[in-house]
Amino acid sequence: MQVIEEAGLGSVRTLMANNALSVVFQPIAHLGEASLFGYEALVRGPQETPLHRPDALFAAAAREACGIELELHCCRLAIREFARQRSSGKLLLNLSPHALVGSQAEQRAALLDYAQRMGILSSRLIVELTEHDRVTQPEVYKAALAPWRSAGVLLALDDFGDGRSSLRAWTELRPDLVKIDKHFVQGVHADNERFEVLRVLKYIAERFGGKLVAEGIEADADLAVLRDMGICYGQGFLLGRPAPLVQQTLPQAVLDTLHARQLAVFPEVRTAVHSSLTAETLIAPVPPVSANMRNAELARRFMEQPALHAVAVVSDDMRPLGLINHQAFIDRYAQPYHKELYDRKACSLFMNSAPLIIEQDTPLMNLVDVLRGDDQRYLVDGFIICHEGRYVGLGTGERLVRAVSELRIEAARHANPLTALPGNIPISEHIDRLLTGQAPFVACYCDLRHFKPFNDCYGYWRGDEMIRLVASLLLNHCDPLRDFVGHVGGDDFVVLMQSEDWEARCRAVIEAFNTRSRSLYDAEALERKGIESEDRHGNPSFFPLSSLVIGVVRVEAGALACHEDVATAAAAAKRAAKHQPDGFFMQEASFGGDVQGALSKRPRMHPLHRALCSNI
Repeated sequence: MQVIEEAGLGSVRTLMANNALSVVFQPIAHLGEASLFGYEALVRGPQETPLHRPDALFAAAAREACGIELELHCCRLAIREFARQRSSGKLLLNLSPHALVGSQAEQRAALLDYAQRMGILSSRLIVELTEHDRVTQPEVYKAALAPWRSAGVLLALDDFGDGRSSLRAWTELRPDLVKIDKHFVQGVHADNERFEVLRVLKYIAERFGGKLVAEGIEADADLAVLRDMGICYGQGFLLGRPAPLVQQTLPQAVLDTLHARQLAVFPEVRTAVHSSLTAETLIAPVPPVSANMRNAELARRFMEQPALHAVAVVSDDMRPLGLINHQAFIDRYAQPYHKELYDRKACSLFMNSAPLIIEQDTPLMNLVDVLRGDDQRYLVDGFIICHEGRYVGLGTGERLVRAVSELRIEAARHANPLTALPGNIPISEHIDRLLTGQAPFVACYCDLRHFKPFNDCYGYWRGDEMIRLVASLLLNHCDPLRDFVGHVGGDDFVVLMQSEDWEARCRAVIEAFNTRSRSLYDAEALERKGIESEDRHGNPSFFPLSSLVIGVVRVEAGALACHEDVATAAAAAKRAAKHQPDGFFMQEASFGGDVQGALSKRPRMHPLHRALCSNI
């Protein structure tokens, strides 16, 4: 209060009474349609005062015990201004869980009536539960929201992933929109872990019938990745900053990115986990309770250990009998007369007698079905982990999602161990993305002439150095946002390019390799311009210095059907390039050949892996 009074502002109540607060609107875009979807209303205090920023304003309101009054005032202010500007699209109104359940039913009904009087249909309103409070009692919030939702008002959860959000709130409230914290969005074009987390969250959203809103979009590269991932909505300074006037169109640069025929190159993995990981990695060693423990004693334990998400109920020989969810138990315990009726009764009365029980040696990949199953209670309640049927600990839905994300990182990688570049499966998947998206591209098959004699003469170590040189040159001469560099194996590389100057880049790589690879030969070989070695039949022969060749296939939309077709044509183009003096050959996609490339002989993807790639 003292800071406010010294600034000559009076109180927050005074600001509301004097209409000294204002609202700004930040646009939310539909990424797939490249259009404006709606606007989030944000409050601002008087300019150039300590209360201009909303965090300071709400902190002052809390000190004055008028936080709920301020939130409802801001909602009415946003509705009035949005209506005055005759804006189209959805209006997102921020409301904290505390204000939602702390306000009177009459106040909430009056807010909806006010919007209707202002000419804004209920179906255009979205209540956004903000990050100020953790959503701990979803059933209470569901009851408070019920009249609004019956009237057509949508629900959004804010900042999922910031530490206060939970899978329980998501599963029980079933919001229409889930806003993903900017931590997982910013830099996603170059960060595979963020990318994989978003893919998992997108899968969960699809299972629950909601849509994701990516917050904090500030870079074109991130926007392109989000568009191609199929993230429905986006918000951030790149799309539009908060402003008093409702933004009518998206910036032209944003429209260009969203309408571009080029597809984003998804980030590649640089680290991976071992595929033999089991459920043992998920164990949280939570001491169990006996079936005859009294509810009063269990309640004290939950109160003393608020971080416990659940406890297992076990028999005398440690065999699991059931599971008691912390929040569900406390919610029930808080009901009238519950303590008097049940304090002295056994806690087994309230346990889930059919929990998910998993042996600790169960492969993590087998638990993917838990995420895909119709029964989503396990994401909230967790599950029991046993060793030979006896309890050893608990697992949580959050830890399972994280572990599956890491497995997907490994599965998506399939990288060549020498260069860490993506191998056959990621290459094939990217080709199919390009074909499905009807994006024109060129498939470049790169190979080395006379590599085997060089490797035989100088040994595998120097041979590996030559292969790594090719990898580094390809990466240095390609645009990481448009061009995909893969390593099929040995001295074979595949580059899928969308850069318009692809030919200049290819020729620059050839020239750079043919110059820099000379440092891998000894002086005698350089003087003779070649080496003596054995040919494939064991006969002594003279071989020129190694050089790089690139066979190119230009693929227009609809020219080829699948990655096998591209691989076949690219392999034939590479063979033709080996007969060109400059090592470069280009052919249109209609070029045919009976040579099956290395890619077309790739192992078939396991059905479970294919399901994960398409669904998560």
